[in-house]
Amino acid sequence: MMNDRQLFLRRLAAGLKGMPKSNIADIMADYDAHFEAGNAAGRSEADVAAALGDPGRLARELRAEVGLRRWEDERSMAAALGVMVGVLGLAALDLFIVLPLLVGVVAALFSFFIVGVGMCLGGGVALPFALITHFPGFAGDRLQAALLSLGFLSGGASVAAFCALFTIGLINLLARYGRTHYRLIAARPSI
Repeated sequence: MMNDRQLFLRRLAAGLKGMPKSNIADIMADYDAHFEAGNAAGRSEADVAAALGDPGRLARELRAEVGLRRWEDERSMAAALGVMVGVLGLAALDLFIVLPLLVGVVAALFSFFIVGVGMCLGGGVALPFALITHFPGFAGDRLQAALLSLGFLSGGASVAAFCALFTIGLINLLARYGRTHYRLIAARPSI
């Protein structure tokens, strides 16, 4: 039969599966130290486990925090996905508000990105033809056609670049939201 300490640590470890092993080891050592400190203070393992809270919820909070730290350190696509997954896992009740808004913003952002890439490709493909031959149905000369093609090329590149910058800003906003949510909701009692 498992005692409260073993049960708590086993449930916490199960919730942390999939994280880097070094992070799991550090977290498990920290929470084992909480039990040691509680025992040294004369508290029972059940009291310490109750003070720490639900290990499943604690694991979600710790995953979100590790994801936020990783995003702040490396700014990669994997780190961004980690932040999104961590924040969405932590904010289960907020999904009814945050998720529809996030889906709408991401859909609009993706649409603008596709339009930007299309404009960029269209301008890039049209530019050599504008310089070599006259566009059928275009009233201007070759210089005007070339400038129009360059306008589409640069306009598309600008829209795509704006989408990339907006995506970075959105991920930073999600990271701040997760950190705030973590601090406000996940306040654990001290031992």
